[in-house]
Amino acid sequence: MDTPKPLHFVTLLGSLRRGSYNAAIQRALPELAPEGVTISPLGSVGELPLYDADLQAQGFPPAVTRMGEAIRAADGVIIVTPEYNYSIPGVLKNALDWLSRLPEAPFTGKPVALQTASPGLIGGARCQYHLRQSLVFLDAFVLNKPEVMVGQVASKVDAGGTLTDQATRDFIASQLKAFAAFARRG
Repeated sequence: MDTPKPLHFVTLLGSLRRGSYNAAIQRALPELAPEGVTISPLGSVGELPLYDADLQAQGFPPAVTRMGEAIRAADGVIIVTPEYNYSIPGVLKNALDWLSRLPEAPFTGKPVALQTASPGLIGGARCQYHLRQSLVFLDAFVLNKPEVMVGQVASKVDAGGTLTDQATRDFIASQLKAFAAFARRG
């Protein structure tokens, strides 16, 4: 049996909060990845200025260019984000707006997995549906199932910022395995 092609995924975090539950999930991903898959974080969405066409006309900010290059070089992107007001956090939408304007659109044809977490019961489901709408425009290929929506996340992350709930860890690991197979299918 042939060894599967090694894959490298990058993560895009939609939160700026120091104690972010979503950042805890993002940090857990490398250890939950299946064999042959590496995962590393992109730069912070907080490094990107607010999108402004006048600023773009002067040239893309280096943080935008670096993020776009890292996405293009990766085999897939995992977006890990909270839900704000039933939708996408502004900083994440801003990053997507900047990235969509790069000359070689980094999300075109790129496999993407979505993960949301929220203190509420439904774990960011509404955010995921809005994200899917934006990703259609970006021409990304979004993994449909399994969907990771971590509800009541505060009870699943310890005070040190570690994802400790084993059932959640196992479910995320199953999504990562499915995402690897999805990315390998191309």
